[in-house]
Amino acid sequence: MAAIANDDTKLTIVLAPPTASSLGSKDTCAACGALPTDEDAATAMPSPPHKSAPQRNVHQWLRAAVLGASDGVVSTAALMLGVGAARDADDGGGPRAVLLAGAAGLVAGACSMAIGEYVSVHAQLDVELAELERAAKAGGDGGRGRAPPTDQAEAALSSPGQAAAASALAFAAGAAVPLLAAWFVTGYAARVAVVVATASVALAAFGSLGAVLGRAPGGRAGLRAVVGGLVGMGITYGLMKLFRVHGV
Repeated sequence: MAAIANDDTKLTIVLAPPTASSLGSKDTCAACGALPTDEDAATAMPSPPHKSAPQRNVHQWLRAAVLGASDGVVSTAALMLGVGAARDADDGGGPRAVLLAGAAGLVAGACSMAIGEYVSVHAQLDVELAELERAAKAGGDGGRGRAPPTDQAEAALSSPGQAAAASALAFAAGAAVPLLAAWFVTGYAARVAVVVATASVALAAFGSLGAVLGRAPGGRAGLRAVVGGLVGMGITYGLMKLFRVHGV
């Protein structure tokens, strides 16, 4: 605080520091030429839109379904190529054995995905229910047990049954693509080419779709899915070809 006194007029001018309300005012900052504080900038900046729990769940299920379909394409195509490579090419690479292997891979893979997803999501559900119970006790429930969840909290809970069904259907849908493509081809070389081409197209589509659902560039994701699938199919085909050559 500073004071200036004039003997003639007996006028006293008191300079006091600005108050907290004037410091936080945008008009005061504009009048005095001061830069706005970080709090002013944070207040003026619009907050990003938040998705509701059902919307987040839909995007998560769609992305998981796309990934499950990609798994079905790669595993079934690689299985059929490997069985065909282990068979004698003179008899067409064992078309019946190849198709049976693809069908068995479809069923086994769908069951495996469903069981694994059910166990995983059920463990996540247990954690979510435990968090709701702790929140209810902290909010004054008095430790009398688990309070019923609200409608919004209940909508955000995971569903193991839905997750298992979605994973099984997604895997079966992806596995059916190379299986149906090979079903109508009789020649060994033609069947290998059709399976590889069909699986590559499906992987490109599924990879791009999964990236778009995750708000990422779809082109590079589709290319990575195709390259990864070709590597997996090539390794399986090469190893099984070695088994046939060495008579294993």
